[in-house]
Amino acid sequence: MTLAAEVISTARAAGLKISTAESCTGGMLAAALTDISGASSVFDRGFITYSYASKPEMLGISPETLAAHGAVSGEAVAQMATGALANSDADIAVAITGIAGPQAGNTKPEGLVWFAVATNAGTQTTKCEFGAIGRANVRQASVEKALNLLLSAIKR
Repeated sequence: MTLAAEVISTARAAGLKISTAESCTGGMLAAALTDISGASSVFDRGFITYSYASKPEMLGISPETLAAHGAVSGEAVAQMATGALANSDADIAVAITGIAGPQAGNTKPEGLVWFAVATNAGTQTTKCEFGAIGRANVRQASVEKALNLLLSAIKR
């Protein structure tokens, strides 16, 4: 069983609905989940908020948070996850934002990715530094990390 299939199966058994909020992965997480047959029984919706403007518009992220911390921060990803939860019928939401790279002029390092999982009980953030492993590898590693965080949260 793939990791995404395990997430879908475990969420179904727990009676939970999932939503996603993605920036640097551009919908890859939602695609991984919806590649699984029967995902519609647990996957509610996904938000792809790649631009700064989309994050406040779609997820309600505070412009002050973006100005003070940037889109790639624990503060921003926490608000992405809580925004996805608030703007969906999901019981659990996972969010991803990061620097997939390579990107000239950014003060944050390539491979820096923040994750958050939100439920009605609260929100937990996780920071990963994958390093300069290349854009495709950072994005794929981010999807796998998000699936693992989601699976752990569902099992709690």
